[in-house]
Amino acid sequence: MSKVFLHFARSVRYGCIRRIFPLLFFILNSWMLPAQGVFDGTIQKGNGSKVFLSSMYGEKLTFLDSTHCDSVGHLRFSMAGRLSGMYRVKWGKEAFVDLVWNKEDVQFITTFSNPEDSLRFISSRENQINLAFSRLDRTNQSKLQLLMPLVDYYPVRDSFYSSVTVEFDAIQRRQQQYLDSLVKLYPNSYAVRVAKVYQPPYLSSEMNKEERVTFLKQHYFDKVDFNDTALLRSMAFANKAISYLSLYSNNRLAQKQLEAEFIKAVTVMLSAASVNAEIFKYWLDYLVGGFDKYHLDEVITYIADNFQDPFACEDQQRKTALQKKLETFKKIAVGKISPDLVIPDNKGKQVKLSLINAEFTLVVFWSTQCPHCTAMMPRLKELYDKQTPRRFEVLAVSIDTSRTAWSSFIRDQKLNWINVSDLKGFAGKSADDFNIYATPTIFLLDREKKILSKPITLREIEASLRENKLIQ
Repeated sequence: MSKVFLHFARSVRYGCIRRIFPLLFFILNSWMLPAQGVFDGTIQKGNGSKVFLSSMYGEKLTFLDSTHCDSVGHLRFSMAGRLSGMYRVKWGKEAFVDLVWNKEDVQFITTFSNPEDSLRFISSRENQINLAFSRLDRTNQSKLQLLMPLVDYYPVRDSFYSSVTVEFDAIQRRQQQYLDSLVKLYPNSYAVRVAKVYQPPYLSSEMNKEERVTFLKQHYFDKVDFNDTALLRSMAFANKAISYLSLYSNNRLAQKQLEAEFIKAVTVMLSAASVNAEIFKYWLDYLVGGFDKYHLDEVITYIADNFQDPFACEDQQRKTALQKKLETFKKIAVGKISPDLVIPDNKGKQVKLSLINAEFTLVVFWSTQCPHCTAMMPRLKELYDKQTPRRFEVLAVSIDTSRTAWSSFIRDQKLNWINVSDLKGFAGKSADDFNIYATPTIFLLDREKKILSKPITLREIEASLRENKLIQ
C-alpha cells in the first residue's frame, strides 16, 4: 500500500532529464530575445499536433490554453500576465515538457516522441538553469546510490575504500558549490529557488546507513524556505513531501507499524511548514488526500486530532472544505458511533441506518463504474447468503448517478440486501458525511452502530467478519 502512495519519490523531479553537460557558461552567455511574454517552441515531427498548456499547483494541473503546431512543428503560447511558476506543455498521449515562466520569453526545441532527453533551450536563462541543475542532480544521485553500498560494506582498510569515500563526499560538495554559485548570480531566479528545495542535505561518508537515515529525518527541511509560497506553483513541495515520507516507508512493516512511522513523519513535516499558513495548508490537504486514498486511517485520524486548517473559521458556514473533511475524519474513526444515514432504497423507500435491526451492519460504498466494486459485490453476496442464522446486514450505498446502471446491476447480480442511493454520486450527503472520495469504502458496525473496522479488500472484509465470529 505504501509503495503505491510513495512511488512518486522515484518520479520526475525537475523534468525527467538524464544527460549532463556543462551548461553554466551557456547560461551566463545565452542570447536573450526582447521579452514579449511567450512560450515559443518547436516539436520536431510534431507538425499538426494539438498542444495543451496547463499551470501547476503542486501535482494539480489546471488547463489554460491549447493550440496546434504548424507544418514544421512550431507552437506559441502567450504568457503575458501569468504568474511565475512551472507550466506544462503537453501533446500526444503522454508527451510533455515542464517549463519555468518568470517574465522572460522561452524558446525551446524538442522532439515529438522523446521530449525529455531531447529538450534544449534557445533562450530563457531560467529554463537553462533548471535544465542544467536537474541533469546534474539526477546524475549525482545515481552515482551516490551506486557508491553507497561500497561506503557501507567495502573493507575499510582497502585503499579503494578511501577513493570511494573521497568521491562520495566530493560529489555532494561539487553540487552544493554549483548551487551556491547560481544563488549568488541569480538570487531571484525561480529555477534556483526550486533547486534549493530539492537540494538534499550533505551526508558524510563517515555515517553508517542508520545514521544517514536519522540525519535526513532530522535535517531534511533545514534549508527549505517555507515562506516562498510562489514555489507552490511547481511540484517542489509535493515532491519534497514524498521524498521525506519515503524515509519512513518500509515494506516489511505491518500496516499499523507503517502508520505509526508516517505519524512521526507528518509531525515533523507539518511542524516545519507551520511558519507559513498557505504552505502548511497545502501539505495538510496533500497528506490527508494521499493517506485517505490508500486507507491509512490511523494517520488521518492523528492529523485530524492534532492539526487544523489555518484558514478555518469558527463560523460553521465559513469553514473550509479541508477543515470540514478533517472534522468528519474524527467522526468516522474506528471506535466512534457512525454518522446516521437517511437515504432512499431502490424502491424509493427511505432507509435509516440507525434503525437497521441487525447485530452487525456492513456499510459498503460502491459504484457500478468501479471495476473493483463490481468484481467484489458478487463474492460479498456469497458470504452474505451463507449466513445461518443471519447476523450481519449489508447496507450497499451506491455512488452512482444513473438509476438504470444501478438498478440493472442489482437485478442481474440478485443483490438481496439493502440497496440505497441518492443518485448524486460523490456530491451526495451520504458521501459527504462519510468522506467518500473513492470506492469501495467499507465500514463494519456493531448493533449500536459503532465503527469496528474499515476493511478495504474482500480479504480484509472476510478477516473482519471472522474476527467477530460472523463467518468460519
